[in-house]
Amino acid sequence: MLDQALIFLFILLAIAVMAKNNSLIIAVAVLLIIKVAGMDQRVFDTLQSKGINWGITIITIAVLAPIASGSIGFKDLVEAVKSPYAWIALGAGMLVAVVAKGGITLLTDDPHITVALVIGTVLAVALFKGVAVGPLIGAGIAYFAMKFFEWVSSF
Repeated sequence: MLDQALIFLFILLAIAVMAKNNSLIIAVAVLLIIKVAGMDQRVFDTLQSKGINWGITIITIAVLAPIASGSIGFKDLVEAVKSPYAWIALGAGMLVAVVAKGGITLLTDDPHITVALVIGTVLAVALFKGVAVGPLIGAGIAYFAMKFFEWVSSF
């Protein structure tokens, strides 16, 4: 019998297939396999608690791979700092890292907000060809917006 989780995953899979989003298809398929195989709840708990860190690690490896392969070296770094776009990218990278830190705080303190963030991310991935880093950055933006509204309402 199909439970609510399986129905939800099949809906997400259908959206992913219609949107032709391979990352989302793979993610949902892996979760469906784990669910249908009847793996222990601890697998989902581990994915939920450690998955973001694993994903960040994999993304970091991908970003650093050109340095490790020698495609990017010190010469490129020196050239980059001469460009105003590089300084904008540097600032944006710093801002996103600070925002993401707030997102981790929000997801830890208010895990129920994850549902809205996941739905928003899935819609953005499926409909707008977005990339599924949205929950963390979205949580960070939500965190700062909530803190701002708390600050405004304190007056």
